[in-house]
Amino acid sequence: LRMLQVKLIITGDDFGYCPRRNQGIVDCFLAGAVSNVSLLVNGSAAADAAKLARRYNIPIGLHANLSEGSPVCELLKTNSSLLNQDGFFHGKMGFRTALSKGLLNMSEVKQELKAQVELFHELTGHLPPHMDGHQHVHVLPEVRHVFAEVLEEYGIKYTRVPIEPGLHNCDWIPPSLMDFYLGVEEDSFNTVDVFTKHGIRWPDIYIGLSTMGKNMSVSSIWSAIDSAILEVTGRAAPPAAPAPQGRAVTIELMVHPGYPSVPPVGGCGEGPDDFSQSWERLHELQTLIKPELQSHYKSRNIQLCSFKDL
Repeated sequence: LRMLQVKLIITGDDFGYCPRRNQGIVDCFLAGAVSNVSLLVNGSAAADAAKLARRYNIPIGLHANLSEGSPVCELLKTNSSLLNQDGFFHGKMGFRTALSKGLLNMSEVKQELKAQVELFHELTGHLPPHMDGHQHVHVLPEVRHVFAEVLEEYGIKYTRVPIEPGLHNCDWIPPSLMDFYLGVEEDSFNTVDVFTKHGIRWPDIYIGLSTMGKNMSVSSIWSAIDSAILEVTGRAAPPAAPAPQGRAVTIELMVHPGYPSVPPVGGCGEGPDDFSQSWERLHELQTLIKPELQSHYKSRNIQLCSFKDL
């Protein structure tokens, strides 16, 4: 285990959600606890986030959002299958329900994804080196094809495929949440061929579901990393991952650090959600900056990096 070289991308999701989230993510980056961020371009503090990324030279990609708040494409803000009767996106579960009923127009999905890439480019001055999906919408049926087309059109090489080794053994995750995670996992398995066909790549291993919010601890991160490395080295790599090149294994750890949002500030048009206002954000921040995590990375030959370093 020790001699294996591991490249670890620690991605702070939801950059741009609110000023307090931005501040928390920047503090983590400056402490060496986050190495990459994913920007919500429809977040209320997106422009500020892009400025901070430029100021501190933080590697930044796009957190494509089709489920929370308002679209960025002008044409879709008034009349679109992506909106509920209140004029906002359908929500994490509402989006999935509308999709399963065949109510979502995929050309509108594509239009919005492209508008978000364009706005990202406008805010940051460059195209995103990686692009993933808020609430994992990018691996859903139908959406996955459109998402892959957009990435290929813009030459965006990397994405996230949320299949987490050892997830099934995490008995601390409540059943309702576990059902959601297992749905995400199944959708991810079904997405592998689509992304592969479009020449899109992703790290060998994804972790982050089992370590979210209150479940994050120094030991939960250690054991997630260790079991992930064993999974890749101990037997054939999972179908989600191309075989590790040489001896370096790449891992993405998804995190959501921040200082809790204080309404009405924040969100993507509707104000901040419960998770954003909860102490769990601060708990993630405080855990990630612990020195014993940093020393663990060093002792395990784990090098923090971003997608553009792969």
